[in-house]
Amino acid sequence: MRIAKVLGTVVSTQKAHSLQGTKFLLVQRVDHEGQLLPEYDVAADCVGAGVDEWVLITQGSGARQMPEYERRPLDALVIAIIDTVSVAGGRIYSK
Repeated sequence: MRIAKVLGTVVSTQKAHSLQGTKFLLVQRVDHEGQLLPEYDVAADCVGAGVDEWVLITQGSGARQMPEYERRPLDALVIAIIDTVSVAGGRIYSK
């Protein structure tokens, strides 16, 4: 799993039938100090995350472990909206 910040949405009117109704987000990874990394992903959203929220994403086969997503061609899935992140006794993010 990885921590990422939601930058925006990705809209696609033409997509595989199994992806109909799936919301996609553009997310940017965050390091252990709370700094944005230069790596971006597009992740399906199953928790209703919004722009500027920090989220937890899972990738690969982990993105297909939830029953409603197991037969979809997904490589990244937002599985949680983060409330706080603390490292070494200090808070690096608070919603």
